[in-house]
Amino acid sequence: MKVIICGAGQVGWQIARHLSGERNDVTVVDSNAELVRRATDALDVQGITGFASYPDVLDQAGARDADMIIAATHSDEVNMVTCQVAHSVFSVPRKIARLRSKSYLTAIYSDLYRRDHMPIDVVISPEMEVANAAIQRLNAPAAFDTETFLDGDATLMGLTIDDDCPIINTPLKQLTDLFSTLRSIVVGIRRDGTLFSPEAEDQVFAGDACYIMAHVEDVRRTQEIFGKTHRKQERVVIIGGGNVGLMVAKELEQRTDRVRVKMIERNRKSAERAAEALERTIVLYGDGMDVSLLAEAKIERADAVLCVTDDDKTNMLASVRGKSEGCHMAIALINDPTLEPLMDPLGIDAYINPRSVTVSSILRHFRHGRVRSVYSIGDAEAEVIEAEVLSTSPMAGQTIRNVDFPEGVLIGAVRKAGKVRRPVGSMVIEEGDQVVIFALAKDVPEVERLLQVSIDFF
Repeated sequence: MKVIICGAGQVGWQIARHLSGERNDVTVVDSNAELVRRATDALDVQGITGFASYPDVLDQAGARDADMIIAATHSDEVNMVTCQVAHSVFSVPRKIARLRSKSYLTAIYSDLYRRDHMPIDVVISPEMEVANAAIQRLNAPAAFDTETFLDGDATLMGLTIDDDCPIINTPLKQLTDLFSTLRSIVVGIRRDGTLFSPEAEDQVFAGDACYIMAHVEDVRRTQEIFGKTHRKQERVVIIGGGNVGLMVAKELEQRTDRVRVKMIERNRKSAERAAEALERTIVLYGDGMDVSLLAEAKIERADAVLCVTDDDKTNMLASVRGKSEGCHMAIALINDPTLEPLMDPLGIDAYINPRSVTVSSILRHFRHGRVRSVYSIGDAEAEVIEAEVLSTSPMAGQTIRNVDFPEGVLIGAVRKAGKVRRPVGSMVIEEGDQVVIFALAKDVPEVERLLQVSIDFF
């Protein structure tokens, strides 16, 4: 597939890395020559220096025969115009735009993106995606990572194995015998920095980071089995009153089980805007690192502190300060991937990587076959793919044990006739089934092949 990626920042670079690694024809466009050079030196991509919205620049990038254009520059307006030019001048079939401004995302104006108006096929909102990720982290406080699949019926959890975990040194196949009714399965383990897909004989050890797919009704039981206690989030302190903090606070206000939210924002105008937009949230003006202000927010009684300012180091330090003042859980928004190894030593319970969240959203619309959802794990080390099985895909009509999966691939959940079931080797995968598959990055192309429609389908 021929893809043009406009914007060579963190998101654009990561998508280019993903797609070029799968032997797609990728061209990166950016007005910053240094960013373009970085991409062409490190990745198997072509680079064009120039403004993405200019027709001659897109022509140089090969827009005349491109299959898809992904507009992920820092400017909403450039992204929108780029999609318009790609449609009107070059008839590019698929156009994805990253838009940040809340005004462009308001539902009542969604008609703007029709093909006869502003022809954008998919709109990605980083702030909205990050806010949703933050809500999911708060919903699963024992997990360092979490994502939902199958319309919320299945949950992927990342759990760190502690020394007192009751199932340490137990082969995974024994867990199936011990908890025969438990609808969960370990799909990935990170050990000593290496992520792998486990086999039935593998054991879990203290310090492992396990990725577990569980039925939504079995999430709490799964956490207990892996030595985690469930703590209800009744009091939350949000540090940072920008778009992300505002979206999270509004979502928490709308919950039926009331959550008491306090927000700290150091910019007066942003604090005033948040106070006007929110009904039950108490907004405090000041520095989230100020101990006296944290005490006023009753941080020592908070179940979680969510640090979502636009500065990574502030988020990290505020998380550490919140924990040191008695808060039970700290979640930090971290843009710089090189800071992620510091999370565990600093005692930060969970972090949100906007780049990874946005990349997952874009990949969802790129994968072949009838893919419904994609979630990128770690530094693009693996993907969790939700897809519907079609009648002519190689998987249809086979038992799971007979599907020719690579070693780094596991099925985490299957939905048959509306019911989510734990996959077993004897289960037959049928047309219309929805499957959730964990795959290491190197094995994603083979998973796509197994999900693709064969040519005689047409």
